[in-house]
Amino acid sequence: MSTSVKAANPRYRAWVLAMLFLVYAFNFLDRQIIAILAIPIQAELDLSDRQLGLLGGIAFAALYSTLGVPIAWLADRTSRTWIITVSLVAWSGFTAVCGMAQNFWQLFAARVGVGVGEAGGVAPSYSLIADYFPPGSRAGALGIYSLGIPVGSAFGVYAGALIAGGALGADYDWRTAFIIVGIAGIALAPLFRLTVREPKRGGLDKAAPAAPSTADTANTAPDAVRPSFGATIALLARKPTFWLLALGASCSSMMGYGVFFWMPSFFARTYGLGIVDTGWIFGTIVLIGGGLGIFLGGILGDRLGRASKKAYVRMPAIAFFLAMPFYVLGVMAPSPIAAFFLFLIPTGLGLAWAGPTLSVFQQLVPPSMRSVASAVFLLLNNLLGIGVGVYVLGELSTLYAPLFGEQSLRYAIMTGACLYLVAGLLFLLALRTLERDWVD
Repeated sequence: MSTSVKAANPRYRAWVLAMLFLVYAFNFLDRQIIAILAIPIQAELDLSDRQLGLLGGIAFAALYSTLGVPIAWLADRTSRTWIITVSLVAWSGFTAVCGMAQNFWQLFAARVGVGVGEAGGVAPSYSLIADYFPPGSRAGALGIYSLGIPVGSAFGVYAGALIAGGALGADYDWRTAFIIVGIAGIALAPLFRLTVREPKRGGLDKAAPAAPSTADTANTAPDAVRPSFGATIALLARKPTFWLLALGASCSSMMGYGVFFWMPSFFARTYGLGIVDTGWIFGTIVLIGGGLGIFLGGILGDRLGRASKKAYVRMPAIAFFLAMPFYVLGVMAPSPIAAFFLFLIPTGLGLAWAGPTLSVFQQLVPPSMRSVASAVFLLLNNLLGIGVGVYVLGELSTLYAPLFGEQSLRYAIMTGACLYLVAGLLFLLALRTLERDWVD
């Protein structure tokens, strides 16, 4: 049964957002813990940077991205809360299975399973937030939700470093870290399902002329008013703003996901740090830099967006242009302390797009198409960002190794930073069609 959000208690809305944030944090905790565990995994299983890039990239991204679209189509017709619950249990279970892998291919298969589970987590969450928060506060709400990226990533790094690095005073290893965080995610699922209710679709949007835009399509609308998958794709095909923003964000994510995966190895190789010290430094960069970037990006997006829709796009474009030179300065830093402070800046700038841009995506289609539209964006963003970005940085590092040896990651990251310039240019191009494509 759907919930009338207009009458919902503000405290309950905050609870829903907190639960969605927590699930999203586990989403990134489970996918990013391998970044810090790559160090002992590579040593035990004798893996190359190319193989690590496959584990962190295409093994996870292939089915995660492609399955997200049909699952989102289902989410536009059924209970989004149930889909998120089942997904949480599935990806957490496969995370635990990662801890049982004995070789590259077993770990590869388990990472594919994590991707399959996580395919149903994000797009339905975007749609739920759009139905719990009105347009004027969506960028902020989506920004808070997106804090799950740095928080989950940071705690994945902290947990992996503390458990596998022996800092807890016990004889644990990287396998134990996978199993512990997987079980923790499974334990969260019942609380989420019992306390988060399904809202009415489009209940906080202006009345739209087309029936699919206003009907509660998941619960009360007849099949005739439920837009088909083809109808959603046909509508998106006529909206260049969607594709320019999606490709721009994907270019950013190629660098962002790539750096998130490879930065622990960069600190270990470049500055000779152990797994615990590397975990504290990298985790804090992601938590503080990424957290501030996403939070302030969402707040600024809502504030500036009230005066002009174009601010939702212009502000992230500027952030992308500024991120690139700071990454170059970071990788060339002479000490880990200098690198720590320099990396804080581009980490935040590179994630400031999340709240404003995700808010725009919700306004480019009617409410009944939001899950599928979000999933199409995630398909591009994750195939390019995770699948290509993580692998390409690993491949570049492998290719640069004969020239630069242990410093090859430094130059691979520097090369990848150029993607932020491409992302900024694509966002600026989207300004030309934004107002035409906007759905009030």
